[in-house]
Amino acid sequence: MRRKTAVLKDPLFLEHDPGYDHVESPERLTAIYQALAKEDGEPFLYPECEPAGYGDLAANHTPEHIERVAETAGKQFDVLDPDTHTSPRSYEAAVLAAGAVITGLKLVAAGQADNAAALVRPPGHHAEADRAKGFCLFNNIAVGARYGLKHLGMERIFILDWDLHHGNGTQHSFYDTDQVLYCSTHQYPHYPGTGSLKEVGAGKGEGYTLNVPLPGGQTDQDFARIMDEFVAPVARLYRPECIMVSAGYDTHVSDPLGSMAVTTTGFAYMTKAMVDLAAELCDGRLVLALEGGYNLHGLADGVLASLHEMAGQGGLAPEAFTALSQAKRPLASLDAALSVAKKYWTF
Repeated sequence: MRRKTAVLKDPLFLEHDPGYDHVESPERLTAIYQALAKEDGEPFLYPECEPAGYGDLAANHTPEHIERVAETAGKQFDVLDPDTHTSPRSYEAAVLAAGAVITGLKLVAAGQADNAAALVRPPGHHAEADRAKGFCLFNNIAVGARYGLKHLGMERIFILDWDLHHGNGTQHSFYDTDQVLYCSTHQYPHYPGTGSLKEVGAGKGEGYTLNVPLPGGQTDQDFARIMDEFVAPVARLYRPECIMVSAGYDTHVSDPLGSMAVTTTGFAYMTKAMVDLAAELCDGRLVLALEGGYNLHGLADGVLASLHEMAGQGGLAPEAFTALSQAKRPLASLDAALSVAKKYWTF
């Protein structure tokens, strides 16, 4: 089934330059954009990205943090965090990156697109309410989710974060609410050090933060099991009105920042699982926001695999999907996460 997939991209995202030899470089998006340019038949929609407004940012970030990032505009180099540097147009790019997620959410909510992918940088899921962190200036997916709750009439949003690193900023943004269910798969212990099994939310949000910390070395088959046996059952019980994904591709087998073993097939499987789940639960409303991924070939191939699944182009052969869905091997990390989740969700 062909779907209308909106791809949010803009040359401004290439203007954010953290500096010489920084792993989160403009070349990341250049590789993706070049791969997209080779696609036959232009199967995707390319709407214009709208920058986030001050109120959109302030729904998730403190005024002091917004002002601090704004102060970097026009400066050749600034340091917001030991890992997080800026260049003259980084603030503009960050505002547009957050806005691109909002744009995608608005398009799917209005039925103008079936789903959307915001191919942006700087990434977002490490940014806290009051500070930049881990290459991230504003928390793009959290800003988007806040917009959906405040302006689009949504009451339940499911966020899956499959980046190699735990999305500390996103978790903290929604730690005490049941309006967002945040679920993360990540290498642990690893940067930023958060995302243990004990972190399950607080107050009204208890049970609405679920982490699957993994030791490293997990394969396509392992992530398929996590999608099928953990993510999908919880999402079905939660019944979200939209699914959002912090889509990091640094779990790729060749990525320099981690030790996972996911291939392009694995990214296709995870995306197809979310596409199918969105079709089942929320009229197909699915928005991906790019996070990490630092092997250029692995990143570009993984993103294209996700886009093909979103657009219904049949990127993953049925036999490959079946083989992954039937693959079973011991995975103690999944068993541990399930034991925690089942304290709050009956499945």
